[in-house]
Amino acid sequence: MNNILNYTIEGKTFQITQQYITGTELKKQAGIPLDVELYLAIKRPFEDELIENETRVNLARPDIEQFFTKQRKLYYFINEVEYTSYKQWISGVELREKGNVPTDMDIYLKVDEGWQDDFIEDDELVDLARPGKERFVTVAKPTCYTIRVNGDEKEWKKNVISFEEVLSLAFPAINHDQIAYTMKYSNGPRQNPNGSMDKGDIIYIKNKMIFNVTETNRS
Repeated sequence: MNNILNYTIEGKTFQITQQYITGTELKKQAGIPLDVELYLAIKRPFEDELIENETRVNLARPDIEQFFTKQRKLYYFINEVEYTSYKQWISGVELREKGNVPTDMDIYLKVDEGWQDDFIEDDELVDLARPGKERFVTVAKPTCYTIRVNGDEKEWKKNVISFEEVLSLAFPAINHDQIAYTMKYSNGPRQNPNGSMDKGDIIYIKNKMIFNVTETNRS
């Protein structure tokens, strides 16, 4: 029967029947990123030992081995479940992986009451070092968007829209061939928050996005 060896990482106890373990295996067990430095606690007056990812540590030595990081831990919540990060910045993709968030759900960062929650794109970075603990919530992706075209609310069932489609919403009963148009938009998603569109352009949309279309007769 194999002996069981005990050791701790950041105060949490683990058990193993193997005598040796690598720095990479220790980090994976504790959910510590591989680029974070891990140390083995050594009694004074000696210095703590830096454990590289490829280092093999003998766990059968006297006393229980204690491992720790010197990097500050940051805490955040996804749907009220607490998570730990050793990095200041976290991306929307990482949040989706940590919280096991399916692709048909959107992620929002909760903000102060009375303000609109912040929609987090997959490639967006969020600073976890700001005061307080960041709280993220998930919401089902909308199947229909409400946008405003020349002051009128319109419903749209895709997450992208073309120049020609906006034109049809703005002036549905007009032959557009003999007319030149100027088209501008604002309050858009992170990929295209504001700007202008020309013939053939396709952009992403979000709820409450605003389009302004003006026509100019060709000379």
